[in-house]
Amino acid sequence: MLILEKTPFSVFDYDTVKGYRNVMRTTRPNHVWGNLDDDDFLLKLGAVGRGEDEKLHPTSAGLLMFGFEHEIVREYPHYFLDYQEHFDSSLRWTDRITSTSGEWSGNLFGFYYKAYNKLIQNPNIKIPFKIEKGHRVDDTPVHEALREALANCLINADYYGEGGVVVKSFTDKVTFENPGTLRIKIEEAISGGFSSPRNSVLMKMFNLLDIGERAGSGIPNIYHVWEAQKWEAPQIEERLYNIERIYLTLPIKKVSIKSVDKKVSAKILKQREEIIKLIKENGEIRSVDLLEILNIGGTRARILLREMVAEGMLVSEGGNRNRIYKLP
Repeated sequence: MLILEKTPFSVFDYDTVKGYRNVMRTTRPNHVWGNLDDDDFLLKLGAVGRGEDEKLHPTSAGLLMFGFEHEIVREYPHYFLDYQEHFDSSLRWTDRITSTSGEWSGNLFGFYYKAYNKLIQNPNIKIPFKIEKGHRVDDTPVHEALREALANCLINADYYGEGGVVVKSFTDKVTFENPGTLRIKIEEAISGGFSSPRNSVLMKMFNLLDIGERAGSGIPNIYHVWEAQKWEAPQIEERLYNIERIYLTLPIKKVSIKSVDKKVSAKILKQREEIIKLIKENGEIRSVDLLEILNIGGTRARILLREMVAEGMLVSEGGNRNRIYKLP
């Protein structure tokens, strides 16, 4: 809701505002804001606010959603949106959309629709042929989950952070990454029931288009959809090394029972025993403590600990770098 008092209305791409309002009229045809002029509509939406001079000025959320890219980077120098398609391993990418291309506005609203329309062209995400009341229905729970994942990525990004928002589509998976860290524990995000969006006004803007969930059911729904498809489970990671980033990976491939290696299972069992022994000796541990003792990487250490917490073998306290693990 930060009001950018020195920023003029010319930062807005009014074609984007018009596009947003057209979509909203479709999703909410009887909404009371439907007949407002643009200024009043943007005020209600939270895209503009009254400054100390009592005049209307863009808010940070309004700038991100409706602004031109060259104006957005004045407030957010690291702002960058990147969609990549990787369907041919011999090429660096088969298609790409970036906010810096100069061929479109470069704002969040434009990127959402451009990236989503590309994601659903993935050859392994099939659009069904189904007729209801004389109209073709080409939506599925998978498509809904992809919209949720993309919206979550944009809503929960820290736009002052480095690295930008990057969405990649492969034939066997789709990945989403954004700067920042989760505001709740990974276990809480997966189990659902609690919502703490980083950018609540952006959440509101997407919700009015029936995109995104505020009740904390978005991530659990993605997991349930993937389970129903019998695809490998999604993975959420926080990487907190040089820059803080969140990664969501959605595999598009069936779970193969034959792929389970008994030796690997035995190895994991031994690692868990070592972790429990270490906690008994020291009272608590952090993920970094496992790197040298178990000779594993940071990502693998966090996955091990997260799985043990989910199974009730451990409890975690604190967040991000200060998170510790204990026996129940």
